[in-house]
Amino acid sequence: MESIGCTCLEAILGCKKTQKAGVKGPKGNFWSGNEEEIKQMKMERREMILDIKSHDFLEKVQPDFAKWASQYGGIFMFWSGKKPKLHISDPELAKQVLSNKFGFYRKIDVGPGIMALLGKGLVLAEGADWARHRRVVSPAFTMDKLKTMTGTIADCAEAMLTNWNEKKEVEVSLEFQELTANAISHTAFGSSYALGKEVFLAQKELQMIIITSFFKRQFPFNKYLPTEANRSRRRLERKMRDTLMDIIERRLESKEAAYGEDLLGLMMQACMSGNTMTMDEIISECKTFFFAGHETTSHLLTWTIFLLSTHQEWQQRLREEVLRECGKETPDADKISKLKLMTMVLFEVLRLYSPVMVLGRTAIKDVKLGSLVVPKDMDIIIPVAGIHHSKEIWGADANEFNPLRFENGVTKAANHPNAMLAFSTGPRACVGQSFAMLEAKIVLSMILQKFSFVLSPDYKHMPADMLTLQPQRGLPILLQNLSA
Repeated sequence: MESIGCTCLEAILGCKKTQKAGVKGPKGNFWSGNEEEIKQMKMERREMILDIKSHDFLEKVQPDFAKWASQYGGIFMFWSGKKPKLHISDPELAKQVLSNKFGFYRKIDVGPGIMALLGKGLVLAEGADWARHRRVVSPAFTMDKLKTMTGTIADCAEAMLTNWNEKKEVEVSLEFQELTANAISHTAFGSSYALGKEVFLAQKELQMIIITSFFKRQFPFNKYLPTEANRSRRRLERKMRDTLMDIIERRLESKEAAYGEDLLGLMMQACMSGNTMTMDEIISECKTFFFAGHETTSHLLTWTIFLLSTHQEWQQRLREEVLRECGKETPDADKISKLKLMTMVLFEVLRLYSPVMVLGRTAIKDVKLGSLVVPKDMDIIIPVAGIHHSKEIWGADANEFNPLRFENGVTKAANHPNAMLAFSTGPRACVGQSFAMLEAKIVLSMILQKFSFVLSPDYKHMPADMLTLQPQRGLPILLQNLSA
């Protein structure tokens, strides 16, 4: 094993403290750190095809973390350029970072691409701005509000399933992305998918620009150059802003006394009545929720269909539960709340195939973390996928599909109550997690009522990091209409 050079650490960590803590890691290039090695490993494994029964995808998707964790253990340092990053896979240390209420850790600088994609909404806002945004946004996701959304979500799902009636094979990954974009357009912004689609398509194009740029050499001044990627990013930013302003102006022109009780209405009320939010901040939050509102749930549904296709016994168990609690009727919030097995299955899917695979924070001051002293400006990387697949945390069957591990709830499923990080934890846990789970349950229930399904022979099991964990070549399934 190679200790990180003491010369570099004197300026970053303090050599004596680091030696006492025993933190090691790969030696990096003076200019690029470990970036070239990371890119090379990921390029080599990009076309790797896994067995459909294998859920241990870390070697393909995060080969750098998998390699270094096996060499140095769960705590190690690596380098992004001249900036050191601390990898921690201990759920207790992760909890201390994510649950810190004193503001000792801020979100990592994400660069212009992701900032254009998400805006500086709840995901990226900090300090007082984040607290102010959270106060405005949270009421849109109370349980009472969520119950009023079930009919709209079901209508969106019904439209999708009607199109499935005449099909024998469906590529569900794309279908679910369009479905959830439609649902978030209606429930949060009161607009049709026809209007929201422009934001959806712009964000998908931005994703591809960000992914492509990862495999190119980046310099601090790159974002200022008139490159094709930068010109495309700015064009897509303008397109999203224009579309979102159109949606906002339509709400303003409705001339109703209130602006509505959905997410957009609450933000507009805050903007117009007391300047709690500016128009630019509303646009940023719209970007955030358009992306998060369809991205997380669509991939949760996709991986759920994959796992139920390869575990037919669980597909049948869930179908029996849905028919017992909902019959053939459209599920509502009260019926959905009784689907205990489905809840367990969805948590197990989120554990094995969490859409968000890494969480990151930056220390704003020297902070004691376990036995380590994390210096100011050090990035802390929390490998969600690595923690979720750890046999030390989840048991010998950590890489197997076993929903029964959640039989007694999330906090008792592993040997640490905070080992489940699909929605993060602490004060900045995802505000929309209840919405995502409700939407997934409604859609999945309606699918199980109408269809049985198996994997298409064309499916290649290739999980890939495309900002979120997705099937690299989609998920084609074969359908059998149960009412035919």
